[in-house]
Amino acid sequence: MKKIAVVGSPGSGKSTFARALHDITHIELIHLDVLFWKPGWVETPRNVWIKTQEELIKIEEWIIDGNYQSTIDIRLNAADTIIFLDMPRFLCIWRVIKRHFMYLGKSRTDMAKDCPEKMSAEYIWEVWNFPNNKRKKLIQKLSPLSKDKQLIWLSSSQQIATFLNDYNDPKLLALPHFLC
Repeated sequence: MKKIAVVGSPGSGKSTFARALHDITHIELIHLDVLFWKPGWVETPRNVWIKTQEELIKIEEWIIDGNYQSTIDIRLNAADTIIFLDMPRFLCIWRVIKRHFMYLGKSRTDMAKDCPEKMSAEYIWEVWNFPNNKRKKLIQKLSPLSKDKQLIWLSSSQQIATFLNDYNDPKLLALPHFLC
């Protein structure tokens, strides 16, 4: 595992998981939200964002967390390992709400500077609908990649904890972690 893409619903724990994996592996950690958003929640133009992604994947080793559907194929194709945090929708909603109040008026460490935490009905609706919309599209993208890449599918906090605890044991990591 040298090029690791961490994907999943907002609130699934992508950034927290990626940080924990970085702490274990010391592989460079890249939070896409830090790069995409400019101060005041200004989006990076699409052509610049694509070039940024193309440069990121040239790095020898990386852990990249984030979905960004418009450029996800760039990262998925370059990754040797894809970790899908497929968490229950109520847990994701709870985490998004909790995160909002934890960082109220402040920017998170995995978010660009001067982008204070915010929440809207549209965002909650996006998280709620992730299993019906974006999850299905993501699975369609992941299915053909599972032949050539290590696909790790984690769908509970216990599976995440077990994976991170087992990571230091190479014998356990050699076992398949594709969990349906």
